[in-house]
Amino acid sequence: QVQLVESGGGVVETGGSLRLSCEASGGTFSEHIMGWFRQVAGKERRFVAGINEDDRFVSHADAVRDRFAISRDNAKNTLYLQMNSLAPEDTAVYYCAAKRGGPIWESNPENWNYWGQGTQVTVSS
Repeated sequence: QVQLVESGGGVVETGGSLRLSCEASGGTFSEHIMGWFRQVAGKERRFVAGINEDDRFVSHADAVRDRFAISRDNAKNTLYLQMNSLAPEDTAVYYCAAKRGGPIWESNPENWNYWGQGTQVTVSS
């Protein structure tokens, strides 16, 4: 059983940056594909980015490509999401997720096995 805890959310002005972290425990972090999703109240949870087990391959949603970057540090059991050039439409609760196998660009939340509790990101205009 993998436990995931996100941190790093907050309030930032348009054009600003934030780095989210997700610390994993209770499982073998390096054997899991990791991802970030985001969700606005009343809407579906949307895929943001995914990364394979050894940090060689990444995938980012079109809406965040060239602004966000997913990365991981297997020695620290930690996943990251560097978010730059933030815009009000990036406001959401951000969740990290983990799964074994399958594509790193898996956008269906039902196909991810483990989830964190989420961290709120608010971008003011």
